[in-house]
Amino acid sequence: MIATDVVIVGAGPCGLFAAFELGLLGIGAHIVETQAEPGGQCITLYPEKSIYDIPALPVVSARELIERLLEQVAPFDTPMHLGQELTELTARDDGGFRLRSCKGLEFHAAAVIIAGGIGSFQPRPLRLPEAARHEGRALHYHVSAREQFRDQDLVILGGGDSALDWVLDLHAIARSITLIHRRAEFRAAPASVARMRSLAQEDPARLRWLVGQVSALLERDGQLTGVRVRAADAGSNAPRQDIACDQLLVFFGLSPNLGPIAHWGLEIDKRQLCVDAQTLQTRIPGIFAIGDINTYPGKKKLILTGFHEAAMAAYAVQKHLHPDLKQTVQYTTTSSALQKRLGVRT
Repeated sequence: MIATDVVIVGAGPCGLFAAFELGLLGIGAHIVETQAEPGGQCITLYPEKSIYDIPALPVVSARELIERLLEQVAPFDTPMHLGQELTELTARDDGGFRLRSCKGLEFHAAAVIIAGGIGSFQPRPLRLPEAARHEGRALHYHVSAREQFRDQDLVILGGGDSALDWVLDLHAIARSITLIHRRAEFRAAPASVARMRSLAQEDPARLRWLVGQVSALLERDGQLTGVRVRAADAGSNAPRQDIACDQLLVFFGLSPNLGPIAHWGLEIDKRQLCVDAQTLQTRIPGIFAIGDINTYPGKKKLILTGFHEAAMAAYAVQKHLHPDLKQTVQYTTTSSALQKRLGVRT
């Protein structure tokens, strides 16, 4: 059994920053993460994707962001339990919580911060019988190594932010890109759509977009050689077009699943945990939720928002653990106590 002040569920950006904020307040924490490495969606889905809205970092890759967060939280030696899904949460008589993982780890914690992103998630697959045998070789649901697409002919499927972001990113290194979406309208940010259309108009040999759906994969000697595209609005008799490609990237979105969290007695709205906007506390005192997994009026799903929520939740946890404590905000620039905790002052 592991006793701790706080169990943080999830080692994505918000979970890591929550551990840092708790550490500044002198509150111990353990992080439990279902994936084999920390980073959440940043590492699982888009490790090489550039992020442009992190304060003081004009551009940073998702992987580098996680590396910097790990460096930041390192002074507190926060234990991480990777490859562990928390399957049980029950209240204890002393007001704390007992949590158990799928591999038998048991935690006793006075408070819990859920930073589980969108929960357990899987990319929505390309539903063709021949798709599975190409997964991980020529068919990809996320980009883990950007350089593997250099000088390649790519087909990208989807109309959301992920599809458009990777069209714009990979355009710089790919030989050609064909973007295929089932409708003429896109769900992605208007600026990304406008940029894609502008590039397609400027250089149609390297970038084009089509309205249609992939009805079959083309193969030769077991290798993917292209896709067959059917017009989206003309039924089974729609005209077909064959497009050659070296690599196929599919971005149909994610199928989120809260998993065991859905059975912990928390208030849920559209697969998100309802919290108080000021404290980030759920309907159960002592259980907090931050990042993409929570919802409240005015919520904005941004990493920046999650960082703010992590700080607010840390102070709310401190108040929950020590209700009679007079809270004060200290600054790392001037507080000798914080600097000692960070190891920058003896």
